[in-house]
Amino acid sequence: MIPPDVRKITTATEAARARAFVAHLAASLGAPEVERARFLTALSAQLRESLGQGGAELTLTVQRPGQDKSVRVRAVVRPATPAPEQAPSWHLVLSCPGSMTQHPSLPAHPDATAPAEALLAADEETAAVLRRLDESENLLSLHREELHQTNQGVLALHAELDAAALTQQELLDAERVARGEAEKARRLLTFLANASAVVTASLDHEDIVRRLPELLIPEYASRVDVWLFDEDERAAGNSLHSAAAVAAARTGRPQHAGPHPAELPGADDLPPSALSPDRPLLCVPLTVRRSLGVLTLTAPENGFDADTSVMLLELARRIAIALDNALRFEHHRDTAEELQRAQLTDLPAADGLHLAARYLPATRGLNIGGDWYDAFFQPDGSLLTVIGDVTGHGLRAAVIMGQLRTALRAYAIEEASPARILTRLHRMLCHQQPNLYATAMIARFRPDDPQVTWAAAGHPPAVVRAPGGAVRVLDDKPGVMLGVPIPFEYADHTTEIEPGSTLVLYTDGLVERRSEGIDVGIELLAQTLAALHEPDLEDLDASAESLLKPLVHESERDDDVCLLLCRTAPLPTS
Repeated sequence: MIPPDVRKITTATEAARARAFVAHLAASLGAPEVERARFLTALSAQLRESLGQGGAELTLTVQRPGQDKSVRVRAVVRPATPAPEQAPSWHLVLSCPGSMTQHPSLPAHPDATAPAEALLAADEETAAVLRRLDESENLLSLHREELHQTNQGVLALHAELDAAALTQQELLDAERVARGEAEKARRLLTFLANASAVVTASLDHEDIVRRLPELLIPEYASRVDVWLFDEDERAAGNSLHSAAAVAAARTGRPQHAGPHPAELPGADDLPPSALSPDRPLLCVPLTVRRSLGVLTLTAPENGFDADTSVMLLELARRIAIALDNALRFEHHRDTAEELQRAQLTDLPAADGLHLAARYLPATRGLNIGGDWYDAFFQPDGSLLTVIGDVTGHGLRAAVIMGQLRTALRAYAIEEASPARILTRLHRMLCHQQPNLYATAMIARFRPDDPQVTWAAAGHPPAVVRAPGGAVRVLDDKPGVMLGVPIPFEYADHTTEIEPGSTLVLYTDGLVERRSEGIDVGIELLAQTLAALHEPDLEDLDASAESLLKPLVHESERDDDVCLLLCRTAPLPTS
């Protein structure tokens, strides 16, 4: 440890010399310029403060190098006349990288140093500090510029992120809109497909019209009106419909009538209708090959939009096709039914025998079938009752039925035996109509003869009800169907019929059930026949209706039904 340097500071000159000495010492020990300037500035400030308080004692100590190889200069300033209330002594330490080997003791006091030299030395310290300050300012300016550039980059990045976020939001909005439009289009197409399937599934125009409100209300319309033209009706002269419907009928173009133009695709805009001033109307002509009518839709709460109106126009086109098909089918069906009924002759009146017949066409298809019944006299006075069924449906079956009926009547003039008549019919059908078959049953009644002669060709068995209510089935094995490509000779069968008995001839449409077979139907027919009361059989037409009711369902039928009742006169009461 070098002995400390202690000096009294009572004047400004002593303080300046002390400062110059400390500056010389710090410079000789290699203290850095900035740290040296800070140390000297702090020391000078403390010395000035001490001069105002009556002077001070400055103690300088140079400590040997420690573990970090640096020399430390320690300055302590104590008041010259300390008082109890004064602050403790001030001290400050300066680290210098210099070596003590070069300076084993404190340098001599530079008391003779000129004030100018000390001032210049102080300027050197100030210059060093200013140089460091300039370097710091340059570095700070550089950092400030870098920070500015960084901020500009951050701002640009934020702008890009904002633009990207805005673009992403716009894309999400566009995707949401596209998804909504796609979902709406899918929903409209699904409804169009389902509604088209409903309207095209029926061949009854009234049923089609009845289903439209169920399909369209309330989502696509609040009200549905269908105006179908009569054959000789002129649309322009009907004042019971809206002006828009009349305009649609006249022009053949869809019309939209509302308080504001809707500009719907394919539709003309008209003023609001007096029949619906609050809600718009969309009137679409139902046109295929001809004008069938007008479909008028009253708008739902949200009105008609472009996409929905396009779907409704397409649905109206399909409704028009379905109505046209239904009307044409109904016309052909009615014509065919009248044609077929024209071939069913009136039943003859015979002594001792009452006849009643019923014919019900199939409710599915064109209603043209091959079922028929007939009853006529032979030259010898016998009465032949016939029932038959040509396989299949359609015009060909009806034509073959007419041919068989005509041929059977012709053969009955020459042949008395039902079996011989069926044999000749079988040969004729095999020769003229191969691959077409028929069933038939002939029952022959002779005047005043209790026996009935009959023959069957693949036909369901007849049922007989005795006067007491007993029922039996004529289940003798029938011959093959007419037209089967094999030679066959039919045989006659004889059954005794008591007076007051009822013989029931029928076609398979009366007793055949898809899931149950024909035997169950025959059993039901026998039970129903047995349940009839004897007085009821006096009115044979009413008895025919009573037999049909439990056997023929009111729902749609796939096959025709023929029923022929033959009732012998009961014995006279004494």
